[in-house]
Amino acid sequence: MEEPSAAKLASDAKVPEPSAKTVAAIDIGANAVRMVIAEVTPDGEIQVLERFQRAVRLGQDVFRMGRLGARSMRAAVSIVRDYSQRFRLFDVRHVRAVATSAVREATNADTLLDRIFMATALQVEIIDTSEESRLIVSAVCRSLGDVLDTSRGNALIADVGGGSTLLTVLHDGDIVRSQGLRLGSIRLQEVLSTNDETPKRRAELYRQQITKETLSPQRSLSLDTIDLFVAVGGDARFAAHQIGEPSGSGDIHVIRRGPFDKLVARCEKMTTEDLSNRFDMTFAEAETLNPALLIYQLLWQATRAETMIVSNDSMRDGLLLELAREVTGQEDLALKQSIIQSALSLASKYQLDMQHAETVAALAVRLFEEFQPDHGLGSRYGILLRVAGILHEIGGFVSYRAHHKHSYYLIVSSEVFGLGREELQIVAHVARYHRRSAPKRVHTDYMTLPRQTRVIINKLAALLRVADALARGHVRRVEDLQMERVGDDLIVYVADGKDLFLEQRDVDTRGNLFEEIYGMRVRLEHL
Repeated sequence: MEEPSAAKLASDAKVPEPSAKTVAAIDIGANAVRMVIAEVTPDGEIQVLERFQRAVRLGQDVFRMGRLGARSMRAAVSIVRDYSQRFRLFDVRHVRAVATSAVREATNADTLLDRIFMATALQVEIIDTSEESRLIVSAVCRSLGDVLDTSRGNALIADVGGGSTLLTVLHDGDIVRSQGLRLGSIRLQEVLSTNDETPKRRAELYRQQITKETLSPQRSLSLDTIDLFVAVGGDARFAAHQIGEPSGSGDIHVIRRGPFDKLVARCEKMTTEDLSNRFDMTFAEAETLNPALLIYQLLWQATRAETMIVSNDSMRDGLLLELAREVTGQEDLALKQSIIQSALSLASKYQLDMQHAETVAALAVRLFEEFQPDHGLGSRYGILLRVAGILHEIGGFVSYRAHHKHSYYLIVSSEVFGLGREELQIVAHVARYHRRSAPKRVHTDYMTLPRQTRVIINKLAALLRVADALARGHVRRVEDLQMERVGDDLIVYVADGKDLFLEQRDVDTRGNLFEEIYGMRVRLEHL
């Protein structure tokens, strides 16, 4: 009997198909702890298996006293412990747990995070408003992609939570501005102490405070230019359930101004108990309804949008998208473009020379790619370097003298959509060291950073310094840049036939950090 060939055996063998992975996202908010468990297929599709929500008023303590109370902390730890016990039931392998406004502002936030870690071994991450906005917008853009792509002009995505309201403006589908407001349904009640007021008086106080808090965003975000208004959040979904009209996907509803104003007028006359009984909702849900609806109403009135689009998506759906990309190895190209667009908008605000900024950024990224085996940093740091290249001279808006120092303070005090606080710190330091002195031990802001972060800053700043020097010479386009390593020299070939003496001196002056980090001297030569 003839033996089967190796090729025959290989063809008969069944190759196991990649299996789906189960992930979980936990959100510790101002008025509830929520979790969603989902299955991610090998091609990145997400199938939600279960959603959980349990009320705990962390915001009541924080917005009134500035710290988390013992009772609410015990409740939060207990809820997260119960959630974590479900991981084995669903075979959850990947988890991301985040905390937002209430924990973010609590002076004893670390105590809560430590107690959760001791009880569950979960590392809870406190995210800032820009990261929260990014996750929300990521989810909304996935479900409303066609609506946002076909809409002309500006769109506003508004998410009203218990402790904050997050506003993001898109132009023709691209993110151009984002802002977080210290304005939320729980915060309004605690700041104004309205529990003993009549429903009518309570609504008046809410309107006054909301108007006050939204005056500045109306100007800075140009809300009067908004053509499409998208509302995100549980209270917006309540309104959609009551008066919304289904549109396309079952996840999208459209609300018209007249019915919405009537709904708000009807609800603001009711007490929390009345709302709970009338609409068959929990007391916790009823308590946040009126202030949230009033925030949506006043924001909508500031725009020229004729309808309100309500999305069923939430920040947790954005977390699921992140987890799905993580387990499947996919890159979020839309996020990368949003980060760059946000940086360009910030640069334009401070009247930078945009051609020089973009040239420096492109040259820095070209060097980053060339020296990737040397610095060993991932693509995310290439994005941070590009942002630093765009914003490195932003400090000139204050004063050209010592503008690198002003650049640091402006960047670290600003928001770039899609970048967290730690990443923005890196960008600010890299921009600060694009000229003059390299990092020193006497630089307090730099030395307080972890050693690993300082090493990253040094690697990126070294590249930016060389890129800025090259951009001030004859290199105007990254396509013109040709490089060759010869011994300990990096030779940069320049097409222009002019004398390179001044350019070489500038490269030598700024190249000291590059030589220290990468062990190479930069030399300019004619092609």
